[in-house]
Amino acid sequence: MSTEENKVTSATEWEDIPAEKFQIIGTDDFSGDIIARPKVGYWADAWRRFRENKIALVALIILVVMVIMVIFGPAISGYNFEQMDTSAINQTPNAQHWFGTDSLGRDLFARVWQAGRVSLAIGIVGAVVASVVGSIYGGIASYFGGIVDDIMMRIVEVLLSIPYLIIVILISVVTDSKSMGTMMLALTLTGWCGIARLVRGQMLQLKSQEYVLAANALGVSPFKTIMRHMIPNTIGIIIVAITFDIPGYIFSEAFLSYIGLGIQPPDTSWGALASAAQQNFMFYPYQLFFPSIMIALTMLSFTLLGDGLRDALDPKLRK
Repeated sequence: MSTEENKVTSATEWEDIPAEKFQIIGTDDFSGDIIARPKVGYWADAWRRFRENKIALVALIILVVMVIMVIFGPAISGYNFEQMDTSAINQTPNAQHWFGTDSLGRDLFARVWQAGRVSLAIGIVGAVVASVVGSIYGGIASYFGGIVDDIMMRIVEVLLSIPYLIIVILISVVTDSKSMGTMMLALTLTGWCGIARLVRGQMLQLKSQEYVLAANALGVSPFKTIMRHMIPNTIGIIIVAITFDIPGYIFSEAFLSYIGLGIQPPDTSWGALASAAQQNFMFYPYQLFFPSIMIALTMLSFTLLGDGLRDALDPKLRK
């Protein structure tokens, strides 16, 4: 049979098939355009991944509880943190004084949470201020580059080489003060250098991205480019850096207060409480236990929280 005859036979066979056999199925409801799952943004996905990290979530809960107690704890005990009772000197924890009393008869429960206000304020405010200054400084250095970057980074290296203990002593002598403001100034004076180097390194990678080049081509000012494009794209790294810096500031404040260079009476902090309690540690160890456990628990919780945020905000781990 020739090729032409085969074509005629095939056409005849197709004509014998009913038309309903050729109905198009599966496109009338536009099922191909349906999204398999709802759209998830960057921050929503980061929160989902953070919740899966049970250790970081527990650390966050502990910090929230501690912040609540720091705010309302001094009022719960019913005692003023400065109130002295000579009839209740060095009492062990009991129903009236839950954490006991110190050598002047002051309630330690109220004093521990009052001290937490100072320690947490120095840690959080100091880390935030240092991060803001360091982010702007690092962003300017990385954006302009060249000789500007070299000069600015050399300044950072010089400041990092100065021990912060010397800075604290000098500021205390010059200002003749050991208040909370003096402590915060001394700790943040060079504390921003680390975040400046971190932000600079990250922004050097962002500098060659298309949206930055487009902003430059449109004539956007360097300051607006840094504040609106470069710093927001490093916000995840900055948040993680803040959570890791807070324990360092809290420990620095506790150390300085412990050796007598920090917060002085009538104000108090966890480091100042530990410094006052170490003289009677052999006889009344509970006086040192409570401020010490607060310092350790806060530092550990912030470190675990920072570790969880680092994993949650890393776009490379996004699924």
